[in-house]
Amino acid sequence: MRLLNFLVLALLVLAAAYVYEIKFESTLRAERVAKMRGDVQRERDAIAALRAEWTTLENPARIQGLARRHLHLRPADATQYDALDRLPERPPSIVQQPPPDAMAQTIEDLNPVTGSVPALMGLR
Repeated sequence: MRLLNFLVLALLVLAAAYVYEIKFESTLRAERVAKMRGDVQRERDAIAALRAEWTTLENPARIQGLARRHLHLRPADATQYDALDRLPERPPSIVQQPPPDAMAQTIEDLNPVTGSVPALMGLR
């Protein structure tokens, strides 16, 4: 009987230790979740501040004022434009045209009829 009492007491101590471990882990995880929520809120606040700053920076009136202050541009006059016949010649094309696709031409020549496109009675 004493052995049974000792085993029950040992199981009770082990169960209490296990419950304490679970409580400790849950407390750690709850603290970690609270920290992450705080981090997320700080990031959201930072994003909101950056969006507000971006809105201020891209304000057209602000950009126009900066352009007037720093670029010293003038409106275009009608006399600044030149006649089309005085334009320089177009430079030669640097990019070569790709060779014709032989397979596409073959398919186009065959004029296949699919189930989704009705035949046009020999018309192409």
